[in-house]
Amino acid sequence: MRIHLIRHGQTHWNKEHRVQGQTESTLCAEGRAQAAALRQVLDQIAISKVYCSTSIRTRETAAILFADKDVETEYRDSLREILLGPWEGFLQTEVKEKYPESFNEFWHFPHRFSLAGAETFAQVQQRGMQELQRVMADSAGQDVAIISHGVLIKSILCQLEGRSLDLLWEPPVMHNCSHSIVAVNKDSRAVPQIIQYAETVQ
Repeated sequence: MRIHLIRHGQTHWNKEHRVQGQTESTLCAEGRAQAAALRQVLDQIAISKVYCSTSIRTRETAAILFADKDVETEYRDSLREILLGPWEGFLQTEVKEKYPESFNEFWHFPHRFSLAGAETFAQVQQRGMQELQRVMADSAGQDVAIISHGVLIKSILCQLEGRSLDLLWEPPVMHNCSHSIVAVNKDSRAVPQIIQYAETVQ
């Protein structure tokens, strides 16, 4: 089984450096072009099912990636991005000015990040790993795609690598429309192996 983990394409808020979290934003022209380019790669792969975050930006990405393809798509709230509560909708520069300590933790000490009304990275990682296990059980032996978000995907890969959360932001960078691949052994007890991390072959 191979699980293709794909981050959504670039959004208008990505371009503006505005905090998205679970607030809705839409793909910009560059984001639609990124998804169209990745579609050429995915056209060579027999994806049997798509699991997609319910966010608009992931739905738009999935619609481009699998346009005109007869593939089942299941939308799940559990695949949404990290909830960032009071930060959402504000520019990163505004957040840095108002919340300097937690902003610094978010980017440099993610294992310590804590903000009222927001999720911690550990909570996102737990949610992401639970969802990965569900996908593995639902679609055993098939090639499937998960269309989600940067923090959620990176937290899953961090866990699979055995990397601690304080090193979450270490390269590779989870750029827009990045494509990572996890291989699942027939032995369900084995840890899934990362064979491609944001286009970097492991």
